[in-house]
Amino acid sequence: MIVVAEIGTSHGGSLEKAKALIDAAADSGADAVKLQWVYADEILHPDTGYVNLPSGRIRLYDRFKELEVAPDFFAECASYARQKKMLFICSPFGLKSLSQLLELKPDAVKIASPELNHFPLLQALAEYRSSHKIPVILSSGVSRLADIEAALSILGRDDLTLLHCITSYPAPESEYNLRLIKSLSQIFGVKTGVSDHSLDPVLVPSLSAAMGGEMLEKHITLSKETNGLDDPVALNPEEFAHMCYCIHQCEAMIRRYSLSCGGDNITEEMEEQYGKEKVQAVLGDGVKRLAKSEEANYGRTNRSLHFMHAMKEGQIIGPQDIGVLRTEKVLSPGLGPQFLENIIGARLAKDTANGAGVQWDDVIRL
Repeated sequence: MIVVAEIGTSHGGSLEKAKALIDAAADSGADAVKLQWVYADEILHPDTGYVNLPSGRIRLYDRFKELEVAPDFFAECASYARQKKMLFICSPFGLKSLSQLLELKPDAVKIASPELNHFPLLQALAEYRSSHKIPVILSSGVSRLADIEAALSILGRDDLTLLHCITSYPAPESEYNLRLIKSLSQIFGVKTGVSDHSLDPVLVPSLSAAMGGEMLEKHITLSKETNGLDDPVALNPEEFAHMCYCIHQCEAMIRRYSLSCGGDNITEEMEEQYGKEKVQAVLGDGVKRLAKSEEANYGRTNRSLHFMHAMKEGQIIGPQDIGVLRTEKVLSPGLGPQFLENIIGARLAKDTANGAGVQWDDVIRL
């Protein structure tokens, strides 16, 4: 199992802290580190709402703006991670960040769950993959089977790992339904694993190994008390090292007894520690559905079409007028990104507000 230490934006824009996180990941036994290439304009509208942080209440857009760094920052992180004998993986969130990331030749490109339906992003990556070999990791939080199929139909299945994910912070262990690891692999014919946002460093990672997961991604932080967006649900270095140790113990058991027998033994050990009822709840039934903690966010954390400024009835919509964005906090979701070409070039049927989600009754096709 490949263990990915998700640094994300926990570095806070500090290269020194980023290197300290890479050191912590390497010392803990991770195989790879992953960062997030943030440009706020690629992710959300300035009026999407606020987030409460230890430092106070701040616009979520402004928080993302604070996390923007120059491409040289990621080049330095990539070089440093490879010096530590780890893979460098990074998540882009739009066409600009993807283009700049690909120039660095990362060891893999990670598409985060909210970008599962960012079709312009997926199409650009697929075009690059048509002439360059680069692995892709695709997270599937807040999604249905049809959403995953749509993404795979663009990206292809070669050299792709699909990560089952519950997009909730923290994610309840009882909703993980880890039997999906095998189900998703059988349905889509790809390697599968888990992107884990639960708090326990042992339960979900160990059971993921027992179910045959080939990759485990989990957030790492130097301290849960700092103000990184994901720090409260991340593991500190000691916890991350313990997780890696447990995963390696599980792998040794599987090598010794085969996946089926070794997986059963791991499950039995987890049942002794956590109780059979809890472990079976974590394993679930293997049927893909939205987790209860995700249901309210379907359509909000994934991408939809939004007006980038107020417009007047009768205006023709141009590419600069529409953003493929996460809706997030207070705005209303718009049409899915698959309708972007239908909206560009249409005439407005009425005045529209800055940030509003695009609806069919907003437009008149020419």
